[in-house]
Amino acid sequence: MGMAGASGTISDEELGLLHRYWSAANYLTVAQIYLQDNALLREPLRPEHIKPRLLGHWGTGPGLSLIYAHLNRLIRNTSAEVLFIAGPGHGGPSVVANVYLEGTYSEIYPDISRDAAGLRRLARQFSTPGGVGSHVGPATPGSIHEGGELGYSLMHATGAVLDNPDLIAACVVGDGEAETGPLAASWTAPFFLNPSRDGAVLPILHLNGAKISGPTVLGRRSDGDVEALLHANGWEPVTVSGDQPEKVHRALAAAVDDAYASIRDIQQEARDGGPGTSESTTAARWPAIILRTPKGWTGPETVDGSPVEGTFRAHQVPLSGVKADPEHLALLEQWMRSYQPESLFDDDGRLAPELAALAPEGRLRMGAAPWANGQPSVPLEIPDLAQYAVDPGQPGSTSIETTKPLGELFRDLYTGTADNPRFRLFCPDETNSNRLGAVFEATDRCLLLPGQDGGGDDHVSADGRVMEVLSEHLCQGWLEGYLLTGRHGFFASYEAFAMVSASMTVQHAKWLQHARELEWRSPVPSLNILLTSTCWRNDHNGFSHQGPGLIDTVLSLSGEVTRIYLPPDTNTLLAAAEHALRSKDYVNLVVVDKQSHPQYLTLAEARAHAEAGASRWEWAGNEDGGTEPDVIIASAGDIPTEEALAAAWLLQRHVADATVRVVNVMDAMVLPPRDVHPHGLDDATFTALFTDTCEVVVAWHGYARSFHQLLHGRPNPERFHVRGYSQQGTTTTPFDMVVLNRMSRYHLALEALRRLPRQFDGAEGLADHCNRQLDAHAEYIREHFEDLPDIRDWVWSPPRP
Repeated sequence: MGMAGASGTISDEELGLLHRYWSAANYLTVAQIYLQDNALLREPLRPEHIKPRLLGHWGTGPGLSLIYAHLNRLIRNTSAEVLFIAGPGHGGPSVVANVYLEGTYSEIYPDISRDAAGLRRLARQFSTPGGVGSHVGPATPGSIHEGGELGYSLMHATGAVLDNPDLIAACVVGDGEAETGPLAASWTAPFFLNPSRDGAVLPILHLNGAKISGPTVLGRRSDGDVEALLHANGWEPVTVSGDQPEKVHRALAAAVDDAYASIRDIQQEARDGGPGTSESTTAARWPAIILRTPKGWTGPETVDGSPVEGTFRAHQVPLSGVKADPEHLALLEQWMRSYQPESLFDDDGRLAPELAALAPEGRLRMGAAPWANGQPSVPLEIPDLAQYAVDPGQPGSTSIETTKPLGELFRDLYTGTADNPRFRLFCPDETNSNRLGAVFEATDRCLLLPGQDGGGDDHVSADGRVMEVLSEHLCQGWLEGYLLTGRHGFFASYEAFAMVSASMTVQHAKWLQHARELEWRSPVPSLNILLTSTCWRNDHNGFSHQGPGLIDTVLSLSGEVTRIYLPPDTNTLLAAAEHALRSKDYVNLVVVDKQSHPQYLTLAEARAHAEAGASRWEWAGNEDGGTEPDVIIASAGDIPTEEALAAAWLLQRHVADATVRVVNVMDAMVLPPRDVHPHGLDDATFTALFTDTCEVVVAWHGYARSFHQLLHGRPNPERFHVRGYSQQGTTTTPFDMVVLNRMSRYHLALEALRRLPRQFDGAEGLADHCNRQLDAHAEYIREHFEDLPDIRDWVWSPPRP
């Protein structure tokens, strides 16, 4: 730990060129924020050259450009494959400036040419309508990380290098970002990176001391304290600090060179020993760099008598009144001319040849990194689902733990990709709990820390490739980095706690939505989220574990990139998982409980049901095909399906003359019209399932409002009477959960009786039966602590033999 050697290894000539390159990047950053014309200052700056609205962020830019320039130097000297991840928010203009200087930007966007006309367009497009935003988003070549919602940079970097042995992810972490919970958890990466088979993450913690309007915690801590924090998390940090460019350049060059040498030494030692040896079973102390430089370095030192450089005032637009204030306009021109643009760009506006030569070439340019721009992924070879399928026999007569066969499929995906690893399961400390434990027949949990003596560990090793850590943020963030670099996987979580990372899901969906519009970005494997241990069967854990809110979150996102599947049984789950793993550019939300549940469909029937998205289950109803049914019982989700089937059974058993149709919805996105979601059923198919006039009683996995939201635009949506989770729960019996939320078979049957078109014989008797059963249930569970035998032992059978 400590300051890198001030002497460094960089020559005076190289340092001078590197400094000029940095100046060019800083100049272009300022030009993007302020200018709509006169981008090279070939004439005095006038108010009409200034954009009418100044939107941008300067403060983090000089640090990002400094690091980018030094990484370019490393790549040219070593031919290393480096992925650049900009964690600080609003770093867009500086990264775009660097990708432009290296030539990648103009190759992808030919209108932004490497000349004066292109520089003008580069400046005009920033933070203007039809242009580019202030984050390092999908439109920025070389990026897999937005840098907007803070906290995820280091976990994306970690996911990117898993099973990617030659890649170095250089991750710039801002000191504002470092205050977030997800980033704080991300420092544990060394304990999950195996140098024998993974690439390396090089964190560069940039301490410029300030956020938008105040100091940062780590920026005010001593070098020793910050180094100790990183060291405790497995890193070997070195600090580079200062406000004199020459000294910082030399020290940073030495720090980057030393970090690269350390990375290669760690990897070489591990790979010489091979997997499973002592060298690969303890966490390496990976290098890390702490860079402490002023916020808004090289910008105005003071404005209107207040200090700016090195303070929070440099965060956004240091000179805000430029168009109307001649003094501010003069300060801006003085600032921009301090970079000597006439020495950086030739008469045609091209970067000086000696500076252009500092950038790497071809795919080694960080903006052209194939791992970042969605190089075509190697598809998974998914085994034949028949070997995992369940024989349901008579529908509803067989019960198994629904997710267990999925774990067997995941196991075989691990085995089948052993020679070219490209699949991983990411899960908090719940893989076994979620009945996916078959994966441990093929691999272990990954952890590079000493094992517990006496056999206390269960399937834990450095060579394991199941990623278990008790942070939903880390699990999802690692997976996102893994997917965005072309690999495949699933994030499995307890349903309620997927809300911890719900905002990450939103951000990832937004990324995919915009990335799909860019032809130069190859499609990437979908983000697959498996929610199990659901609200309906967390009766043993209580209210804190009960909540289906992620369905609502995903429903709020663009239908172009979102899918929601509610498989009623194992075979439909397998069909959904197969589809999800083969899909690209989606967020696939799969919701199914892990407990033992009835099985209904053969694999062939399950595939057909999954393809249709919603189907009439003729075996469960009693229609004769001649007229519309008297009532429709519909369901979506495993527990709702069981309760809906039981309600339909009760109606047919007690009200023999009423015709009942049973419909199951597996793909929630078939419910809205097709102009709302591409999976939406056409009008004729929707009518064939639900008619246009019949009353429909719905058992729905989530909040009732979300089902009603899906129906907007369908005929007479008020005829759908939805029972779902209504925020009622506690530690109780399984059936009491559906009773508390008024979605039990008895509540559904009573609702159906109210919706029948006329009075039927037996209806009053069934109503009395349902109410008596609800009363008996309430008394029985408080006396016996379990559900009534009539509930526990109920199995679907034909209502009338």
